[in-house]
Amino acid sequence: MKKMNLNELHEFYKDHLFNVLLPFWMKFGIDHEYGAFFTCFNNTGDILKSKNKYIWSQGRFLWMLSRLHYAFKDYIDREEAKVLIKAAEKGALFLKEHALLPNGKCAWVLDQKGSPILTDRNGDEINPVRGDKFDLGIAAAQFLIYGMAEYARAANRQEYFEFALKLFDSVNERLQSGDYKTFPHDAPNGYKTHGKSMIMLETSQELADIASFFNDPSCDRLTQVARASMNETINSFVKKDDKILLEMIKQDNSTAYNEMLGSYVNPGHALEDAWFIMHFAMRISDTEAIDTGAEIVRWMTSLGWDSEYGGLPQFVHKDGGKPKGSITSNNINDHMVKELRENWSNKLWWVHSEALYALILAYENSGDSWFLNTYWQFHDYVFKTFPNPDKKIGEWIQIQDRKGKPDDKVVALPVKDPYHITRAFMHLIKSLERIIAGKPGGA
Repeated sequence: MKKMNLNELHEFYKDHLFNVLLPFWMKFGIDHEYGAFFTCFNNTGDILKSKNKYIWSQGRFLWMLSRLHYAFKDYIDREEAKVLIKAAEKGALFLKEHALLPNGKCAWVLDQKGSPILTDRNGDEINPVRGDKFDLGIAAAQFLIYGMAEYARAANRQEYFEFALKLFDSVNERLQSGDYKTFPHDAPNGYKTHGKSMIMLETSQELADIASFFNDPSCDRLTQVARASMNETINSFVKKDDKILLEMIKQDNSTAYNEMLGSYVNPGHALEDAWFIMHFAMRISDTEAIDTGAEIVRWMTSLGWDSEYGGLPQFVHKDGGKPKGSITSNNINDHMVKELRENWSNKLWWVHSEALYALILAYENSGDSWFLNTYWQFHDYVFKTFPNPDKKIGEWIQIQDRKGKPDDKVVALPVKDPYHITRAFMHLIKSLERIIAGKPGGA
């Protein structure tokens, strides 16, 4: 693909976001009957496999609509803006009424009308038995917070911010006490995962921004949670001497490089968190953390790149290539071991959208041409591999095998939601505008 100048690249992303990606979701993703959103599409996006509503994905869809309305009204006409906020309004009301269980925790999945149900990993509904719980993973609550808070700002509805803040305080308390679950990827015995501090950094820093919008005094304490979360990642999971961001470390913060679970990296998570770190560090003017975020981008795009077929595998050993190492007897049947063995070489749509933005943001903050040159390497691979060849569909094919051929399988959840790509492209548009204007430094 021919390299563009930055003005052309900016227009490219605007066109792709508003004329390729968004039309699919506005046409097929809105439940006009009950409210909220459809996200259980197949890999190519031409079949809606289920009308069940995973809260993880619902919160992210709500965030997309709300951020588009709040930050991109000048890019669309007035009628399109009305459609966005109306869909967001119905989705937010549905989630406010149905997402929380009587115990105050967040359901994992609802049926179309809003009743909590249980499904297996492939999305097929199963009958609950005595003792089964509907709150399977705390990430569902975190993404609900993310979406509801963004809607509160977009619609100027403070009651939705208060809903999000109350749920955030519950989540933070549970994370501190250990009373929480992390389905679909529960922490293996003896390990703690990077995902905990990663998601809390983004959730708390975005909620702090919205607290500031409403002049709410919680802004300061939310900022402190974000700072602590960022520091947890940098001090525990970032290994500067080894030039990696690990996905798992032992409970005592030690490394286990001889074990498969202790020696792999997740390039997508690492790159996503790298820009989370840069966003927060830009907000608080922490130049050292900005530099750390940019270096994570350098490490992970270099280590993860598949020199044979291009792109980033889903999981990689800390020294590159297929995950390897011993597996202790108490983790032999862990779901994550199966993932590392069987699915490490997946090329996923969301990973590559995160890489595109992380590289441009690192370039914005550093001015180092290495990031821009590496960006073009990724751009060429990504836009040859993931956009749907059927232009009538538009949305990307989400899962490819190592060689870049579509692979129908379930990754984490049986959903296809618009969150990672549209969010990355929104941030790309804003970052490119700052670079072009010569005003780097705004998140």
